[in-house]
Formats: sequence, structure tokens, C-alpha cells
Amino acid sequence: MPKSCVTISLVEAARGGPFILWDGLEKGCQTAKQLGFDAVEVFSLGPEQVDSAELEKLLKDHELELAAVGTGAGMVQHGLSLTSTCSEQRAEAKEFIKRIIDMGGRFGAGAILGSMQGRWGDDLNKQDALALLAEACAELGEYARQYNTPFIYEHLNRYETNLCNTVAESVQFLSRLGDDHNVVILADLFHMNIEEVCIAEGIRDGQGLIGHIHFVDSNRRPAGLGHMDFDAIAAAIKEIGFEGYLSAEAFPYPNEFEAAKQTIESYNKYFR
Repeated sequence: MPKSCVTISLVEAARGGPFILWDGLEKGCQTAKQLGFDAVEVFSLGPEQVDSAELEKLLKDHELELAAVGTGAGMVQHGLSLTSTCSEQRAEAKEFIKRIIDMGGRFGAGAILGSMQGRWGDDLNKQDALALLAEACAELGEYARQYNTPFIYEHLNRYETNLCNTVAESVQFLSRLGDDHNVVILADLFHMNIEEVCIAEGIRDGQGLIGHIHFVDSNRRPAGLGHMDFDAIAAAIKEIGFEGYLSAEAFPYPNEFEAAKQTIESYNKYFR
């Protein structure tokens, strides 16, 4: 059975973005425990912002798991991209992500690649961009293997990247990495609502490769506050045998607590 998860953002520069809890790790873990979540997903500026001993204690005290860690601050704060035309910047981007992999790895949590994948254009064509991205993902997946965690690739909607926009495109992209790669797909329902003809079919397209899901509604509000057909989506998630985390990467609407509460109620409705 899929497990429930709520997002915690520690990045003030991302305030207003799609993360549920914003008041630090301690309060975030308290809220997650209070509402009955299985895990938290953490978006931070980097390892230097997270005290691993403190996080370990908070997770233990609140009986929570760390589901995943985000890398987006590499783009938000530093403008780093794995498909930059500058080789030095690409190397810096990989080193930043490796530090995030190290941070999550000790807790068995994979690192998510979203905005840091970049995009093609100007002096970089699509095929060359995908080749750079494939090389980086293969390397980062191999690096994550030491922790027995996958590297998590998130395809985004067309307004955020022009590389991969659907699950099928992500499956095709991962085929570039060979048969023994250590990369899984993050299926974000908000992005899928924009790009997929049918979200449920998109989920089926990723059977065996989807390792993480962002559980959110069509308008980036918590599940149940938009127009998603969650009956069909939940059926597809169950059909592919997904047992990872359904993580609420959503706006804190109408407020943080109510957004988290709405999410766990929707999770319980469709997956308990």
C-alpha cells in the first residue's frame, strides 16, 4: 500500500511555492505526526541547513520516515543546471546534488531532480541537452546506490522544462541509461494534469519505474480541492503495485494545517 507524506520547506526564498508546511522541521514533524502521516519530504537550501542529528531525533520521536529530499534550491538559490552549456556549472550542479544525496541517504531517502534538470534552447539543442541530462542522471543514480536509495527524476510541465513532460517521455529518457540504472520516476499529478491525455493511463505507462508520487490536485491545492478524478487515479496507482510515498507537494491552502488535514483525509479516502 502507498504511504502518506507531507512536504516541509525550509527555503524562505521559495515562500509561496507548493509546499504544505513552512515553520521548521520540529513543528512540521509535530503536525505530520498529529495528523497521522507516515513520512515527510524536506526541501532545504542544502545539507548545511539541516542538522542530521536533530532530524534523526525528530523522525524517531514522531515515528516518521524521511521520504525524499529536494534539490530545487540549487536552481532557486544558485541557478545551477545539469544541462548548462558551461561544463564548470554542470560539475557544480552535480556536486550540489551529491551533497543532497548524502544528506538523505543516511535516512534511506532519495534525492529528487526537478528544476535543476534545466531546459534546451539558444546554444543547446534538445538532443544534446538530453544527452547531458542522461549522463548526469546515470552518474547520480550510481552515486546514490551506496545508500541503497534511488535517484528520483521528476518530469515537469511545459512551462518549467522542455525536456521531458510526460511519464512516457520519462520512460523513454531513462532507457538511455541502460538496464542497470538506479533512477526512478516521480509522477507529479499537477504536472500530469497539464500534460497527460489521461492521468490514470500516464501512471500505467510508468509501471515498474514510478518510485515517488506528488499527491496533489489539478490547481496545486491539496488533493480533493480541484477537479482530479481520484477514483481513476487511485485505481491506476494500485494497479501498478505502487508502494512508495504519496507526497503532498501542494499550496498550503487555505492554511498549512488545513492543507495537511485535507491531504491526509484524501489519502485515507482513496488508499486506506
